[in-house]
Amino acid sequence: MSIRSKVLRELEKRPRRLGELKSMLGNDKKVQRAVEELVESGRVLRKNGVLLVAKSGLAESALPCKLVKLGENFAFAAQADGPDIFIPGRGLNGAMPGDGVLVKLFDKPRVPGSLEGEVVAVTEPRDTFVGVVVAENGKLFLSPDDCPFLRLQIKKSAAGGVRAGDKAAVELLERGAGYADHRAGVAMRFGSADKARQCVRALLYAAGRTRQFPDKVKAEARALTEPGPADFKKRLDLRAEPIFTIDSAETKDIDDAISISASADGWQLGVHIADVSHYVRAGSALDKEALERGTSVYFADSVIPMLPRQLSNGVCSLNEGVDRLAFSCIMQLDAAGAIKNFRFEKTVIRSRVKGVYSEINALLAGAGDEALVEKYAPVASQLPVMVQLYQRLDAARKARGCIDIESDEAKLLLDEEGRCIGLEKRQRGLSERMIEEFMLLANQCAAKLARSHQLPFVYRVHESPDAEKTERLKDLLHIAGLNADFKGEAPTVAELAAILDATRGQPLERAVHMGVLRSMAKACYEPSPKGHFGLALQDYAHFTSPIRRYPDLAIHRILSEFCAGVSGRELESRYTDFAAAASQQSSAAEVVAMQLERSADSCYKAEYMAAHLGETFPGRVSGVSRHGFFVELENTAEGFVNADTLGGEPELVEGFSLRAGGRRWQLGDEVLVKAVGTDVALGRVDFQLAE
Repeated sequence: MSIRSKVLRELEKRPRRLGELKSMLGNDKKVQRAVEELVESGRVLRKNGVLLVAKSGLAESALPCKLVKLGENFAFAAQADGPDIFIPGRGLNGAMPGDGVLVKLFDKPRVPGSLEGEVVAVTEPRDTFVGVVVAENGKLFLSPDDCPFLRLQIKKSAAGGVRAGDKAAVELLERGAGYADHRAGVAMRFGSADKARQCVRALLYAAGRTRQFPDKVKAEARALTEPGPADFKKRLDLRAEPIFTIDSAETKDIDDAISISASADGWQLGVHIADVSHYVRAGSALDKEALERGTSVYFADSVIPMLPRQLSNGVCSLNEGVDRLAFSCIMQLDAAGAIKNFRFEKTVIRSRVKGVYSEINALLAGAGDEALVEKYAPVASQLPVMVQLYQRLDAARKARGCIDIESDEAKLLLDEEGRCIGLEKRQRGLSERMIEEFMLLANQCAAKLARSHQLPFVYRVHESPDAEKTERLKDLLHIAGLNADFKGEAPTVAELAAILDATRGQPLERAVHMGVLRSMAKACYEPSPKGHFGLALQDYAHFTSPIRRYPDLAIHRILSEFCAGVSGRELESRYTDFAAAASQQSSAAEVVAMQLERSADSCYKAEYMAAHLGETFPGRVSGVSRHGFFVELENTAEGFVNADTLGGEPELVEGFSLRAGGRRWQLGDEVLVKAVGTDVALGRVDFQLAE
């Protein structure tokens, strides 16, 4: 049989990649030549890197997709442009979550009108998986985090010394026709899956996030020096001004500082931001790496920085008592706190004090000791002025109906070995709220300047809720006994703000606030100014954190050239494509970072609860499903009460409450639960009712 016939025979069985054919048939050059001849003759077609027999019809009908979710007996494949496709278990053919695949639609789906199909080829295989090593029948397997019911067998020759209970990353070395035929090799062993720190290391590895930077990036960072007189030329010198920073005590990457003074008819507010664009030049290795990372990732007591520490903690950070280059937004505000005018200036500053939120909160509450009073003496006169301006800004925020959703962010307390030994809800004090409002003002000014001059830009966009999410929110509000009659098809920001205020401090606060949050579109970055629904602002961008967010760095670069006198036409030529690319990449990177931070928090919370198994806690029902309900504790830990433990046949009522065993549990209900199990690797906590 000729090599061409052998190639056709294998492709008639199923579509394959060229590499598969070479592995099966050997003689790489002959296989390569045979494939090229078959493609040229039209008997074989290439589609997304996969070879298909033309007469099979798959070349026309197979849809390129990505397998996005894998259940025990089903999966969903996402199209680039179109609805997801349901894949029954029999049609998966060994495809893994994250694989690029070709899907053939069934002519007669089980649900009329739906899309259902089977995977006919893997076009872009995902090779790396992170999970927990388990032992079964004398063999080692990986239970992947994103499909823990699967078992990927680890080859003995590639086990890398892992043991059952380890957190590990594997690479698929061999792919078979089904999951049982796949074989994996260990790429990285992290340690015990019962330790949150090791599980988070694995999460970061899976996402490709690391503290290590490429050699070229490190070399560029090492070459940077402390700013000196040559850097100060043509800059506004503000080193004599009482400028200072306010951050959490552990912050090392300080990118914003403030100054403030009162006038007869209002205030002058200066928001001074680290001039990162002075150091990170367009097209440099530093810039390319920062764009790829998109944002710093914060979790527990650690950070995976967007920029090397020589910049983030060094020459860019607005550290106390040293000269630093800044990009300042200097605003004139009227008696109501509204912006009368503003300007952007390249400046040199010297922070007088490294302020700490908790310390300033203590001073403002009259609880500061002698040491604190002495520390803040250089800027003491500014503190009451800040409070006065904040009061005006807070009133204006409420007047425009800005949405203020209560956060469930946790403060994780770790011991010397990195274990979570304490959980508490993070509180926002007066100083935190003041800084937030001042940064909002500078962000508005940046966006307003860009829109008014039609600059290519990266805006922070938040659109109004869509119809489907609005209807679900109405259902929730109806169940909660709240007014769900909006004046229009979608709620206004003022209507949502009123709902949030009505439930603040009430049993249903958490459920309603999360319902409102889920009803809204996700904020993202776009090159067009579409406004920010949640903040009720026409103009908004992210200007104030260029050390840790690429969008801020991007618009610093654009605004720097605008302030230097570069024409609008030239800016459009240089930055239109850049703004679009930066917006897209930054939005994607933000999603990854948020998922990582959320997953890391869950691991640490599960680790904390693992030390409290058998203990009883009061909590509130925070979510329901037909399988049970979630309960959130005051310390922000959340666990699941399985319906199997409730007695009787569970019934989901209107999507917001669960009935079982003659009882009913609804969102916001107070319950007493016992911690009965944890899975640190998956960030899972199991509760049972203790009542």
